[in-house]
Amino acid sequence: MPANPAASPPHADAFDVLATPVAWTDADGRVLGVNVAFGRWLEVSPRRLPGLPLAALEAETRRLASWFAEPSEGDPLRLRRLRLAFPGNEALHYADLLLSRRDGGGWWVEAHPVDEFPGDDPAAVLPSALSASLKGLAHELRNPLAGVKGAAQLLARRAGDAESRELTGLIESEVARLTDLIDRLLSPQPTRRHESLNIHVVLERVLRLAESDAGWAVKLMRDYDPSLPELSGDADRLTQAVWNLVRNAIEAGAAKVGLRTRIEYGVRIGDAVHAQALRLEIDDDGRGVPESLAEQVFLPLVSGRADGTGLGLALAQQVAREHRGALTYRSRPGHTVFALQLPFGVADGAGDDA
Repeated sequence: MPANPAASPPHADAFDVLATPVAWTDADGRVLGVNVAFGRWLEVSPRRLPGLPLAALEAETRRLASWFAEPSEGDPLRLRRLRLAFPGNEALHYADLLLSRRDGGGWWVEAHPVDEFPGDDPAAVLPSALSASLKGLAHELRNPLAGVKGAAQLLARRAGDAESRELTGLIESEVARLTDLIDRLLSPQPTRRHESLNIHVVLERVLRLAESDAGWAVKLMRDYDPSLPELSGDADRLTQAVWNLVRNAIEAGAAKVGLRTRIEYGVRIGDAVHAQALRLEIDDDGRGVPESLAEQVFLPLVSGRADGTGLGLALAQQVAREHRGALTYRSRPGHTVFALQLPFGVADGAGDDA
């Protein structure tokens, strides 16, 4: 891996479970380290890559060399249809590269085979890129989840009061939801048929998780519109998305987190206009989104925390797209609002992945 271990990012070994080829460089574009998938993709030992200029991997053109000679402030950078090969190897590998700034200088580099990049919309690449990134992690999660499930079942047998039984039931239901998510990552299936649901039931489940996670350290507030109609969707996926947003707020040091639901009329989401849409706002008084991440906060592997995975917001946006919705945000220190818009009246089973 990296020739200089001190140059490695925190938890560098964790990148070896990712299926997506990932490298990291210094500010001049010299490779500091790569994950196993990057070496496998280029058909070369990962130990041979550190110290090599990233531009040396480009065959036939000099787009990377030209860019690193005078890098722009635009961030992140996308270079499409590059031909890459390890010097001396004849096999060419065609990919789109996504370069994002690393804290402390240098660049993250994600390589995506061109047939995995559907179209020119950066947000449209998230489902395939995120799925590939999570697939390796999914294998590692199975055994711990089985252990958690077994422990919860033992506790449930000994629980003597209603609150304890409720908490063990919550653990079991969350383990089942995560196991289902892992199964879908490892064996991709068509999007599940959407069913009619009450969004407030989903939100109450999320708030129960937040109470268990944060205890009394965070004040959780509800501002629901009880007149909202039923929504067509996937309750488990929506729970995952909203929980990611609430947990991000808690981890950003929020003392208060609020959930607000309202109905909007004549809403344009993407290219479509919907007669009615749900607007769900998650607001908090935490530190906010760092200005340096404002343009890339929904990209995989981008996080404002040293120990963050950078997957929570990317997954939340993917879930919004599966429901033909949108996820946006506004943020300043002390006030951040993520807004999830989901149209009412969309045909069942038509989750949109793009």
